[in-house]
Amino acid sequence: MIGRNAIAALASALLCMAAIGVQAQQPIPENDRYNPARYPDWSGPMRFTATGGNRYDQTKRPGRAQQAPLTAEYQAIFDAGLKDQAAGGQGGNQTYSCTPGGMPREMAGNQGLEFVVTPRATHVIFAQAMPRRIYTDGRNWPTDVEPTFDGYSIGKWVDEDGDGKYDVLEVETRNFMGPRSFDNAGTPLHADNASVIKERIYRDKQNPDILHDEMTTIDNALTRPWTVLKTYRRTGNPHFVLNICTVGNNHVQIGNEAYFLSADGHLMPTKKNQAPPDLRYFTQN
Repeated sequence: MIGRNAIAALASALLCMAAIGVQAQQPIPENDRYNPARYPDWSGPMRFTATGGNRYDQTKRPGRAQQAPLTAEYQAIFDAGLKDQAAGGQGGNQTYSCTPGGMPREMAGNQGLEFVVTPRATHVIFAQAMPRRIYTDGRNWPTDVEPTFDGYSIGKWVDEDGDGKYDVLEVETRNFMGPRSFDNAGTPLHADNASVIKERIYRDKQNPDILHDEMTTIDNALTRPWTVLKTYRRTGNPHFVLNICTVGNNHVQIGNEAYFLSADGHLMPTKKNQAPPDLRYFTQN
């Protein structure tokens, strides 16, 4: 039989183990902002789950089917761009000449993206563009930063289920330059670049390989805020391949016109009866 001393020792050990278990389950203190254990692992190359190319609303077809809530002025600009694309031009799509797509277009994820989460900033790495940085260190909006196509993003982590780990990243982005469009169809944002973009990024509760981005764009080209849900799925491919736009790009922009560089190095039209570029600064025979 086990003696009383042995029983007491065993009970004491069990109590210690229980205490350790309870201690391990305690939420991390709220003021411990820079503890890496608080942050989710969103790593791994991802792509958006819909098909049909770059678009703002993944649930709808490209072009007019997006049903963008544009003002009358910007609807007319959009329609003119679509007409130009139908004739062989680029319309409102500026990225053919390797101009950055900027926000919110880059978050389409059609060519691949990856989230790298750190306590002070979350980095979004794109296959076809410069990385985006979302600051989460509690900073205020700067007053002396140059506008960019991606804008300036400040985020806040939220622990929605109270388990001591963050699960939602709330982001606001402003301070843009342009021109920018929502998608390949050239759905325009306002020329004043006063856009404000808000996001809630979180992992799917049922499938850890899926990430959601609830995105709302507030812009003076719109009659109301435009909210969509973007969904990305982890690809399972451990290799992240970057696509450098300028490599092998034969599109040429001269003034407001788009041309194409032929295989033998000569400028070609992209539309029927397209006028050649202005050669006023060249000696002409």
